[in-house]
Amino acid sequence: MKHYVVSLLIWFLVGCSRGGPGESTNVEAARQEAAPEAKPAGAGLVTLDEAARRQAGVAVETLAMRDVGETLSVSGRITLNENRSWRIGAVTEGRIVTVIANVGDRVEAGQVLGRMHTHEVHEGRAVYRRALTEASRLRALEAYQRRLRDRAKRLLEIKAGSMQELEHAETALRNAQAALSDSEVEVERARVHLVEYLGVSAEASGQPKEGQPHGEEDLVPIRAPAAGVVMHRNVTQGTVVAPSAELFVISDVAALWMAAQVPEEKLSRLRVGMAVRVKVQAYPDQAFPGRITRLDEELDPATRTVRARVELPNPRGLLKPEMYAVADISVPGARPALLVPETALQDLNGLSSLFVEKAPGQFQAVPVETGMRQGGLIEILRGVSPGDKVVTHGSFTLKAQLMRGSLAEE
Repeated sequence: MKHYVVSLLIWFLVGCSRGGPGESTNVEAARQEAAPEAKPAGAGLVTLDEAARRQAGVAVETLAMRDVGETLSVSGRITLNENRSWRIGAVTEGRIVTVIANVGDRVEAGQVLGRMHTHEVHEGRAVYRRALTEASRLRALEAYQRRLRDRAKRLLEIKAGSMQELEHAETALRNAQAALSDSEVEVERARVHLVEYLGVSAEASGQPKEGQPHGEEDLVPIRAPAAGVVMHRNVTQGTVVAPSAELFVISDVAALWMAAQVPEEKLSRLRVGMAVRVKVQAYPDQAFPGRITRLDEELDPATRTVRARVELPNPRGLLKPEMYAVADISVPGARPALLVPETALQDLNGLSSLFVEKAPGQFQAVPVETGMRQGGLIEILRGVSPGDKVVTHGSFTLKAQLMRGSLAEE
C-alpha cells in the first residue's frame, strides 16, 4: 500500500510539471506558427520546405563565370588638398593682440582672423607723411619754375631777354618736374605699403578708445585669403611673431587628396586619370569616387612603394584628413570570375560560407575563399564551382536554422 501511494505521488508531480494536454498542444502550435518549418539534416545541411522557402524569401542562382575588370586595391590616408590650402604667415614682426577665428570655423575670403600690433605701422605712416610734405614742396617749386620759364619766353619775344635765359629756365623746370614725379612715386609706395601690404589706413583716424592702448586702425589685420575651414591656429593673444611665421592654416575641405601607397610591382599598370573608388572605415558601405592626378617620380626606399595622389570630391564633408583609406583602382583588361552578391555570404564559426542547394529543399553550408569586391558583388576563389546552385537571398534564415539545429544537438 505504501509503494502505491509513493508511485501515485510521483505521477502527480510529473504531470503538474509538464502541464495539461491542452497547454502542451497550444505551445507547440505557437512554435510552429512563429518559425518556418525547417530541420537540420546533417552536418551543415538544412532542409526547408517550399512554404518555408517562400516565407523566408530564399532565392537560388546558378553560378557561372563572368568577365570582370581587374581591380587593384592599395591603402593610404586622406590628406588636405594642397592646391586648395593656404598657410597664412605674419607679414612683419609684431605681437598678436586679438584672435578671432578658432580651429573648425568656416571663414570667407577677406575675413579677419586676428589683429597684431607692430611698430612698422607708425614708421610707415611717418614715411608717408614726409613723402606728402616733400611732394607738396616740390609741387610748389614746379609751379614757380613754370612761371619763370613763361616769363623768360615773353621777354625773348619782345627782345628784352636772351635765348640763354630761356633755356636755363626750361632746364630748371624740367628738373623740378622730375623731382616732383619721384616724390609722387614715393608717396604712392608709402601708401601701398600701409594700405595693401599691412592692411591699415594710411592716416590714423583718431585716438584709441578709453582703456585700449591702440586703436583698431593701428593694428594689422590678419585676413583669410580664401574661403575655407580653419585647420590649424598656431597663435594666441600676446604671442610675439616673426616675419613669415605661420599663424593659421585654412583649407577648402570640399576637395581632398588621398595619398595612396602603390607597391612597386603594380606601378606599371597605373596611369594618371584612372578612376578610383575609395573606402574608409567610418563609412564601410559607401565608396567615394576619385581620380589619380599624380604618380610620384621616386620610390620610398623603406616601403618600396610609390605615392599616388588621388583627388577626391568631398561636397558633404564626410571625409576627414588623416583617415585611413583603401583605394580600388580599375585597371584595363578583363578576366573570368565567379561572383555572388555580398548578401549571400554568411559567417559560420569565423568562416565565410555560402549555402548550396544539393537537392530540392536541401541546402549545404560550404566554406569559401573570397577575393575582390566590386559593385556589391564579391569574387569566390575556392569552395564552389560553376553550375552550383547558390542561395543569393535569404541565406540568413538558413544560417539561423542551422545554428538552432546545432544548439539542439548539444
